[in-house]
Amino acid sequence: MVSIDTPPSALLGRAGERERLAELVGSARNGRGSALLIRGEPGIGKTALLDEATRELAGVRVVRADGFEAEQAMPYATLQRLGSPFTELVATLPPRQASALRIAAGIDDGPPPDRYLVGLGTLSLLAAAAERHPLVCVVDDAHLVDAESLEVLAFVGRRLEAESVALVLCTRPEARVDVAAAGVAVLELGGLDAPTSVQLLNRSATEPVDPFLATRFAEETGGNPLALIDLAREFTAQQLTDSSLAVGPVPIGLRLESTYLRAADALPADTRRWLGIAAAESTGRAAIIDEAALRLGVATDAAGGAERAGLASVRERVRFRHPLVRAAVYNAMPAGERRAVHAVLREVADEQGRPDLAVWHAAAAASGVDDQVADRMERAADAAGGRGGTASRARLLAGSADLTTPGPLRDARLMAAAEAAAAAGAAQLALDLVDRIEHDRVAPVPLDPVTEGRLLMVRAMLALFVGDPDGVRGGGERLLRAAGLFHGRAPELEQRALLFAFNAELTSESAVRSGTLRELGRRLADGADVADGRTSLTLRALGAHILRPYPEAVPIMREAVAMLQDSSDAQLLELGSEGVALTMALWDERTCVELLERTMRAATEAGNLRVLDTTLWVLGLVELARGDPAASGRYVEQVRELRRAIGYDAEQVVNASYLAWSGAPTELVERVAEAMLGTGFDGVWTVAMTGLAIREVADGHYRDAYERLRPLVELEFLQVTYQELPDLVEASVRSGNTGAARDAADRLAGFAAVSGTPWIRGVAARAAALVAEPEAAEPRYLEAIEHLGRATAPGELGRAHLLYGEWLRRVKRRREAREHLRTACEIFERVSAPAFAARARRELEATGEHVVAHEPGDDGAEHLTPQEEAVARLAAAGRTNAEIGAELFISANTVDYHLRKVFRKLGITSRRQLVERHPVH
Repeated sequence: MVSIDTPPSALLGRAGERERLAELVGSARNGRGSALLIRGEPGIGKTALLDEATRELAGVRVVRADGFEAEQAMPYATLQRLGSPFTELVATLPPRQASALRIAAGIDDGPPPDRYLVGLGTLSLLAAAAERHPLVCVVDDAHLVDAESLEVLAFVGRRLEAESVALVLCTRPEARVDVAAAGVAVLELGGLDAPTSVQLLNRSATEPVDPFLATRFAEETGGNPLALIDLAREFTAQQLTDSSLAVGPVPIGLRLESTYLRAADALPADTRRWLGIAAAESTGRAAIIDEAALRLGVATDAAGGAERAGLASVRERVRFRHPLVRAAVYNAMPAGERRAVHAVLREVADEQGRPDLAVWHAAAAASGVDDQVADRMERAADAAGGRGGTASRARLLAGSADLTTPGPLRDARLMAAAEAAAAAGAAQLALDLVDRIEHDRVAPVPLDPVTEGRLLMVRAMLALFVGDPDGVRGGGERLLRAAGLFHGRAPELEQRALLFAFNAELTSESAVRSGTLRELGRRLADGADVADGRTSLTLRALGAHILRPYPEAVPIMREAVAMLQDSSDAQLLELGSEGVALTMALWDERTCVELLERTMRAATEAGNLRVLDTTLWVLGLVELARGDPAASGRYVEQVRELRRAIGYDAEQVVNASYLAWSGAPTELVERVAEAMLGTGFDGVWTVAMTGLAIREVADGHYRDAYERLRPLVELEFLQVTYQELPDLVEASVRSGNTGAARDAADRLAGFAAVSGTPWIRGVAARAAALVAEPEAAEPRYLEAIEHLGRATAPGELGRAHLLYGEWLRRVKRRREAREHLRTACEIFERVSAPAFAARARRELEATGEHVVAHEPGDDGAEHLTPQEEAVARLAAAGRTNAEIGAELFISANTVDYHLRKVFRKLGITSRRQLVERHPVH
């Protein structure tokens, strides 16, 4: 081993991979950004491939930031090093993005930024840097990168499109990286084939190797280039022949480690000690290593021996020939010596102003319980959390707990670590931590009530993350237990647990199915009295919604809705989607959508993609309740695009009720709904069944619709049932179940008398017309059309016109019928409700009118992709490219790229024409 540089021979047989990287760089030169994850075992040639691909690129800037073990609990450490050359460009970014980057870097104080806002800021920063020269960003050892940086880099990789940026991540196979980088293209580096392995072995050996043994050697190493090169250089041809490798395989990692350890053991003592210090300081900072070596009495020229042996190189950072060199040296050090080295490194890191690095060395220097170091790690965790590093906070708190004397403080630290892990989306880590709290107790001392309640809350949250059916269905009961443990001890936590319990009920419908819904209502109402404030008003309203007669509940619910309307954006994000239940109970669809759209904008500005994801999904459901499947479909597409940005499987985003509205086969919708029922999400199943019932009403299958809706309505569930009543009236009347129709119509009339919104007055009048005697029906139809014309529920208005048109045709007033049926048909085509549109056309044809069905795209224009549709909609609404980019989590360059495609497809040249050609509904 005479050189740390990988010889060109290591790239034998990699022509395809080299071409792939060349294409990546070429795309960046041409303004088409892309990302690639190179994955392979140690020694497979990842670094060699990278070094060659990025060497001497004319006109291209290469920036590099590798992962280090010591930085794994330092939030955004790798990201800071990658972005440091572009610091002066931060001031040119949108203010919220610039602020997020500065807070994440620890430069400014402020509310911890969401990692996806940091991601958008990083995307904008790299795009701005690439305006000067095409940019290639390289991150090696991505498996050692801190969680926050890894998620941000993966986010950037998924959003690169029209930027002159290439991003390359190199990693060993590791599940954590696979999850974080999902959606990024992968280049899998396997071993070399047998002929190429033999060729590489002979090039590296000092003398020719017997062909049979060379082939066997190549097979046993799996074609690992580093193994072939280094083992061939270490052994003579005769030693290879005599090697035990010829009679049985040895794991490559172990064989290489033993090879490197033998090379290190042959060095002078001071050089071995210097290698140990460098191995312990995994970030490779030469200044820290040199000072520690000086304090430990190591000769100043000791590093030279390591360089001459080809085990390490020393510049500003120490770089080992391979991570296995570092592992071999570090693992060979006696435990006491390792701790002593880390203790000195901790002192040096502190003195050189690196407290984050010092705390890592302090933990490594500890032996057993060390409460002083544990306290320091907790402070570091708090600092990480303040910068938005929830995953790093979880790791630091878990490490702090490991060093804490068993008892309540240790439990509290584990609990805080589990909460941080859950907030970061690290569900398995959070589950492991709560398991430790429950099972690793030294003595049978019960948890204190607050910690036990927090544990129950985390378990309820994690059940949703991992799709545990029993956990989902038991979530409400678990959260009520948590609220009981908080009672009298932690009022804010008690109220939060109660709000979560109500939301869990909307998901699982467990309480309504078990008959304990009123008990939930009583707990909500009681919880409103434990503290004052906005949460109290919300709990009081939800309790009234469940417990009180509708006339008594309405004023209380309206007070809470008014409070929500007056709330700041930050408060809306905290309160969640409880306003949906209250506004829909009041039949106030306009306020419901306004609150959700405010929450959507606030979540977008904060970069809180998880809240944004939920809000977009709920908006899609609300649009179906308003009878606008086209708008619902746009939200479904936004959720899919958002899931792609986060790295989730967008194809799994399926709204079964939307499928029903859109004309999907009934069997398909039922299969999707049953699958959701199997996961414990009974509320999703209910929504899907309601959508199918509406479809059956549209198709004229009234008996089927009645049979589907009747059990749903009998299982009374607040505002969910309210929305089913108008469809039950129509299905009941048309299937001969007049008693059920009148009961449902009477309930709707009662809602209308108290609530009085245009929506409920319109659907109540429509229901009344359906059950009225023939001579009394017409005024109620006209009343329904008048009220629904003032509501924001286009499908409901279309159905009122449809039913009135059908009634007019049946009383032989065909000319008037055509007017209303045409209006209904236009509405249904605009909102993409094909089954209702087909019914309206059939009715029109029955009046003697020839009808031509309108299909999207009949104007001859090319179809827009969902992303182009979203960009066009926002541009038509007057948003700038920067504003559109912030809302869709893409760069302004990509917005411009999509707009140019939209203009070409629509045959227009300006935004003014876009408003005319592509109006926003």
